[in-house]
Amino acid sequence: MTELDPPAAARRATVLTSHGRERIDEWYWLRERDDPAVREYLDAENAYTDAVLEPTRALRATLFDEIKDRIQETDASAPSARGGHEYFSRTREGLEYRIHCRRPAGTPGLPDPQAEAGTAPGEVVILDENALAAGHEFFALHELLLSPDQTRIAYGADDAGDEVLELRVRDLEAGVDLPDEISGAVDGLAWSADGRMLFYCRPDATLRPHEVWRHELGTPASADVLVYADPDERFFVSVGSTRTRDFIVISSDSKLTSEVHVIPTADPTAAPRLIEPRVEGIEYGVEHRRTGVHDDFYVITNADDSPNFKLMVAPVATPGRSSWREVIGHRDDVRIEGVDAFAGHVVVSERTAGLEQLRVLELGDGAGHGDDGRGPTQHLIDMPEEVYSVGLGANPEFETGIVRFVYTSLTTPVSDLAYDLATRTRTLVKRQTVLGGYDPDDYVTHRLWATAADGVQVPISLVARKDVEAHGPAPCLLYGYGSYEASIDPAFSSLRLSLLERGVVFAVAHVRGGGELGRHWYEDGKLMHKRNTFTDFVTCAHHLVDAGYTTPELLAAEGRSAGGLLMGAVANLAPDLFRAIVAGVPFVDVVSTMLDASIPLTVTEWEEWGNPVESAEAFDYMLSYSPYDNVEARRYPAILVTAGLNDPRVQYWEPAKWVAKLRTRATNGPDRPILLRTEMGAGHGGPSGRYDAWREEALVLGFILDQLGVAPAPAA
Repeated sequence: MTELDPPAAARRATVLTSHGRERIDEWYWLRERDDPAVREYLDAENAYTDAVLEPTRALRATLFDEIKDRIQETDASAPSARGGHEYFSRTREGLEYRIHCRRPAGTPGLPDPQAEAGTAPGEVVILDENALAAGHEFFALHELLLSPDQTRIAYGADDAGDEVLELRVRDLEAGVDLPDEISGAVDGLAWSADGRMLFYCRPDATLRPHEVWRHELGTPASADVLVYADPDERFFVSVGSTRTRDFIVISSDSKLTSEVHVIPTADPTAAPRLIEPRVEGIEYGVEHRRTGVHDDFYVITNADDSPNFKLMVAPVATPGRSSWREVIGHRDDVRIEGVDAFAGHVVVSERTAGLEQLRVLELGDGAGHGDDGRGPTQHLIDMPEEVYSVGLGANPEFETGIVRFVYTSLTTPVSDLAYDLATRTRTLVKRQTVLGGYDPDDYVTHRLWATAADGVQVPISLVARKDVEAHGPAPCLLYGYGSYEASIDPAFSSLRLSLLERGVVFAVAHVRGGGELGRHWYEDGKLMHKRNTFTDFVTCAHHLVDAGYTTPELLAAEGRSAGGLLMGAVANLAPDLFRAIVAGVPFVDVVSTMLDASIPLTVTEWEEWGNPVESAEAFDYMLSYSPYDNVEARRYPAILVTAGLNDPRVQYWEPAKWVAKLRTRATNGPDRPILLRTEMGAGHGGPSGRYDAWREEALVLGFILDQLGVAPAPAA
C-alpha cells in the first residue's frame, strides 16, 4: 500500500449476546492490550494520520508559534495568602511544568514574573514539577496540600496518565522528601491538625475510589490504617478538609445519592461520624462554619423535593437531617451549586438562566436560618457582561472578609479579583496577559437561543470578530458536551484566537445533559432522555446556519470524552450538516462498555446512562444511539479522533474500534479523511506538558482550518 492508504484493522468476528439478541463485533479484539497486533494497528493509524496531515505541517508550525507568542511563557500567578505566607506558581520559558513557590505574607506587589524562582527576597521554591517530571514521558501533579503548620507538603503525581498516584511528603525547611512513600493512591488528601497523619484514598480493581486510609508520618505504608470503605460499586469515595481545618470530610457519592462522614482533625484516630445516612436519590454536601456563638454545618441538598437544591444549616452537635434549618429555600429558576463559609459571611455559588452567579450572605455571628423571622442580608455580586463565567478562586483562609473570585468571558481574559464582602467593592489582582496586541473590543459575544423540536429553548454562547459577524456566513466551530450535569461555561482561551483572527466564529451549544439551566436540564439529557443531548446539538447547528452565521460546508464540531459521544452521535444523525468533526477521547462504544462491569468506572456510570445488563429497555435505548453500533454506509464529515493508550476513563479501544468500523462503511473521498491519533504514553487529558499540549492543539486547529477551507490549499 502507499503511504496514504488507510490502515485496515483485521476483522475477527465476536458474537455478543444480551437479552436474547446478538451483535457481531468485528473489532472486539482491539481491547487486547497485550496483543502485538493492537500496538501495530495503533502505530499504523498514527503514521497514517501524520501522512494525511503532512500538508498542514507548515500551518501547524505557524499555529504553534501563534499560540506560544500570545502566552507570557515566563510568568507568575497571583499569590494566595495563608497565615504567614503567600503561595503562587511560576512558569519559565522552555519549561513544560510549573514551579510552586511561597513568600512572606504582606510582600508588596505581584511576584516579578521575570525573576528566577526562589531568587526574590524571602521567596522559596517548595516544589518544581519539572524536576519531578524528568525522565517521564508523561507527568501530572494531582495533589499539593500544605500541612497545618505549613512546614510540609503532601503531593501526588501520575507518571503514566492512568490517574493512579504516588504520594510523597516534602519537608519545606530542608527541601527534601521524607522517606514516606505511598503507591496506588488516587485523588483526595487531608491532614490531621498536628500534621502527623495524612488521609488519602485508594481505588478498587476498576479504579473506583472506594477506601480512605490513614498514614502516620515516619511509619511504612504497610502499617497504614483503613478508616472507611464503601462496598457499593456505584459510589465514589473522596476525602478533604473544611476551610476551618476543624474537620476531615469523607464523602461517598453516586450520581444520585450522597453520604458524608466527618472526623475532627484534632482527633484523627476517632471513628468517622455520620452526618446523615444515605437515602436513594438524596444528595447533600457540607461546609463548616464556627463563630463565637455558633458551630454549624451548612448543607446544600435536594431533599424534600428540591431538585435545584436548597441551603440548610445544622449544629455540629446534631448535624442530621432532623436538625436542618432552611437558610435559602428551593427555587425553580436558580440552581445552588456550592457553598463556601467564612468568618462573617457565606458565599453561595448559583446558576440561573444559563449563567453563574455569586450570592453573599452577611451573617456576622449568626447562623442565618431565620428563626427570628428574618433571613440573612444578602446580595449578588454584579457582573459586567451579557455572557460570562465566574467562580470562587483560591480562598484558603476562614478568618477573612475578602474573597477571591475568577471572572472571564469569551472576550475577557481570565481575571483574579479580590472582593470585600462588607464594602462590596472589588479590586483586580491579576488579569491573564495576552501578547500580540489582542483587543477585546475587536470581538463581539452573544447569547443566542435555538428552538428544539419539542419547543425547548437551547442556549448558544458565541464569539466572533465584529467584522465577521457583520458580513454573513463564515467558517464556524461549534463545541458541545452535555453530560454529568457539567456546564461548558463561556470562558476565554488565547489558543482560540488563531481561529477568531482568521474569521472563524466560535460557539458553544449548551445542550441538555449539562447543568446550565438547572437540574431539570441535566435530567432531560440523561438515561432514557439522552437523545435530547444529540438533537439539541443538531438544533443549535441548524440555528447557526438559518441565522446566517455559517453554512454546512463551513461548519465544524468538536467535543471530548462524553462530548466525543455527542460527536459520534451527531455524525450519524446529521452527517451532511458538518464539514468536519473533532472527537477527543470519545465514549463511542456505549453498549459494550456499559455491559462490562470489569471496565474501570462502568458500574458507577449506570445511573448516568442506564444499566443494560439488567434492563432490556436500557439496552435497546443505548443501542439506538451508540455511535459505534450505528455506523452506516454513507458519507461522513472529515473526522479527527484522539485517544490515550493509558486512559482509565475512555478505554483506547473505543475510538480505535470506531475508526476501524468507519473505514469499512464510510463512503468518504480523500477530501474527507477519517483519522485516529493515539497518545501512546498518555491518558484522558492528552499530553501533559504545556508545549506538547499546544502542539496537539495546533494539530486540531490545523485540521479544522484546512477542512473549512481557511488554510491555504496544499501544493499540488
